[in-house]
Amino acid sequence: MIFVPLPFVVAILLLIMLIRMLRREGWSEPEKRPFLLLIGIYALQSVLIGVRWGYDVPAIMPAQAILAAIIAALAWVSFRSLTLEGPPSFARMWPHALPAMLVASLLVFWREPMGFVLILIFLGYGAALLWLARHGPDELIASRLDGALLSYRSLLITAAALIASGFSDIVISLDFDRTGGTHAGAVVALGNVIALLILGGAASIASGGQPAGEQSLETPAVPLMPTEEDGAVAASLDALMQSREIYRDPELNLSRIARKMSLPARRVSIAVNRIHGMSVSQYVNEFRIRSACDLLIKTDEPVTRVMFDSGFISKSNFNREFLRVTATSPTEFRRRGRGSEAPAPAEAPAFVSP
Repeated sequence: MIFVPLPFVVAILLLIMLIRMLRREGWSEPEKRPFLLLIGIYALQSVLIGVRWGYDVPAIMPAQAILAAIIAALAWVSFRSLTLEGPPSFARMWPHALPAMLVASLLVFWREPMGFVLILIFLGYGAALLWLARHGPDELIASRLDGALLSYRSLLITAAALIASGFSDIVISLDFDRTGGTHAGAVVALGNVIALLILGGAASIASGGQPAGEQSLETPAVPLMPTEEDGAVAASLDALMQSREIYRDPELNLSRIARKMSLPARRVSIAVNRIHGMSVSQYVNEFRIRSACDLLIKTDEPVTRVMFDSGFISKSNFNREFLRVTATSPTEFRRRGRGSEAPAPAEAPAFVSP
């Protein structure tokens, strides 16, 4: 029987994921390109891991080390691009090529500290991603609002996985010192599974995301007392939502909203947090749910059509947000709104006050 290492199977799955994303999205959106590239490099790294540990080819380890440094830096660049208005500039991003260049130099001139340097790279970029996440989902201004929560969760998962990879390298080093590497293969295999989890999150972001789960991460911290400026920004945003109905745009993100208002994205986010006590994505989704409720009562359009017309593209997100706002499902809302049993006032949608 032909022996196929598990990392090869992982690499095939990642390539399938990458091909599907390219067929669906292509390279059209700049903020998605780093994630697509990240998936391709992960697939290549999985192949190298399979060759090294499946067929015992230690000569391939230098390439693994260089790719590991590239992966850590590219993960940072990918998520950082979601916090920028417009594509990242070369001047801002080129320094993140230095870790891989440093590792390559050490492989040529001085291999002894290379393991320690890789550990610092993984721990450093993991900590940097955690720092990037400190402002919550609204910091990812280039992420589509329909997938902001999943983007944020993927950021946290990636940060944790990079830190875990750094510590796994420490465990591998200790294992080689004490047992000659008896358990190193098992540790590397576990690290490959962690890498797959990272890629799952990155792929979801690059493809637009399919949000799921609770809203706990989207709920902003208790804001400071709102200022007059906050009130003015919130009122201007309310007027924009009602007059131009920009919430119907399924690709809407915080960056686009801020550009339409000629304001910094952070200024808009703070105003929404302080005035409405919610994140920008929740705020926009309440307008979308208001529109959906109106369509459900006044038209005979299928629920899926109503979902698209209101600005949602994910059925799971639509159903979850509809339940959060109205405390019922779209089908039940339509039935009760048209039947003899009208929706009770207590169950009426908690819409944003204009």
